[in-house]
Amino acid sequence: MARPRILVVGAGFAGVGCVRRLERNLGPDEADIALVTPFSYQLYLPLLPQVASGILTPQSIAVSLRRSRRFRTRIIPGGAVGVDTAAKVCVVRTITDEMVNEPYDYLVLAPGSVTRTFDIPGLLDNARGMKTLAEAAYVRDHVIAQLDLADASHDLAERESRLQFVVVGGGYAGTETAACLQRLTTAALHRYPRLDPKLIKWHLIDIAPKLMPELGDKLGSSAQQILRDRGIEISLGTSVAKASPTEVTFTDGRVVPCRTLIWTAGVVASPLIGTLDAETARGRLVVTPEMTVPGRDGVFALGDAAAVPDLTKDAEDAVCPPTAQHAMRQGVRAADNVIAAVRHQPLKAYRHKDMGLVVDLGGRDAVSKPLGIELRGMPAQAVARGYHWSALRTNVAKARVMTNWLLNAAAGDDFVRTGFQSRKPATLRDFEYTDAYLSPEELREQIAGMQPQT
Repeated sequence: MARPRILVVGAGFAGVGCVRRLERNLGPDEADIALVTPFSYQLYLPLLPQVASGILTPQSIAVSLRRSRRFRTRIIPGGAVGVDTAAKVCVVRTITDEMVNEPYDYLVLAPGSVTRTFDIPGLLDNARGMKTLAEAAYVRDHVIAQLDLADASHDLAERESRLQFVVVGGGYAGTETAACLQRLTTAALHRYPRLDPKLIKWHLIDIAPKLMPELGDKLGSSAQQILRDRGIEISLGTSVAKASPTEVTFTDGRVVPCRTLIWTAGVVASPLIGTLDAETARGRLVVTPEMTVPGRDGVFALGDAAAVPDLTKDAEDAVCPPTAQHAMRQGVRAADNVIAAVRHQPLKAYRHKDMGLVVDLGGRDAVSKPLGIELRGMPAQAVARGYHWSALRTNVAKARVMTNWLLNAAAGDDFVRTGFQSRKPATLRDFEYTDAYLSPEELREQIAGMQPQT
């Protein structure tokens, strides 16, 4: 008999955790494993703000999938754009824009999430995100370019607009992005003697009434005070009303001359989920505690794209938050359940109690809440960086990150631009390809019109 085909979609924390477990515990003669991902690396998302600010190099948080000795998974370089669960076929758009039909016996959906946007005039054309490695590299280039252009300009109004920066989103991504990039522009001042430090202004805004409410009132207030002491203007209960290339209008009526709008106002499940025609909860696939999709034979879903029940809480509708610690552990449990399904054994439910939160604000500043213990300053920074360092998958990645941290602490930044997308400004439209997915009609035509790959 032919070996069952296991297809994993997504190389984030959940997908890679699943593939690693499958390779470790499933014999080569038991199943064929394939992974759909545009890149043959796992991106360590929590450290993206440090790439944008130049503390870390991009390569240090792009952890190679092929470095593992056990690696035998076939990587399909592309993105899944549609799934027909009746035909058991996943449609993949390759990096050369070809459409490929991939049949499966067991499908593990871990496509992650994309940046959540709203119908705000000018947002998609003028904002930058912080969800991909390319976006982080581009944002760094863009911010340094504003310093260069402001330094060269004789026009005070132009200088003011280039030296004001707006970050939208008071969650962990937005707060760390604003904190790290503000340190970048402050540290750069000694390299730009013509710039007036008073002109550099960072704004962090969020529609919510609190910054990072998951931290609790005390730690959240501590984080706000740290940022305000650095000169970051925090506006809560506020969002963007409209954006243009040279200014941003807030919902409270303020108009800020600004050439840099960074949008980190939350995430939503990958649009791939919409192609399954399955039940969702707030955009995430409804799954059982074993992470199977009800009524879809052989389909598992986890990570940011799935509403995995949180069995550690009393509320019936409680689901696991879309965090890295849950995604990594769900990947392991999902792999165990796929193996159990292959071997016709019972599946096990996912259960994990949240271990806490860490927020690295750059330098010696951080707030952390490991196992409910509130920490600030250097102890919190040690916990935050220790957690991130230990979570990196390979020793090579750990060595690169540690070397980068030490080198940056000792030598600082050279504020060098790579020239990435220098002639064509890139925005939210250009990085996440959210318009690449198939409609139900296109999906049916694709599967009917092409023979599956063998």
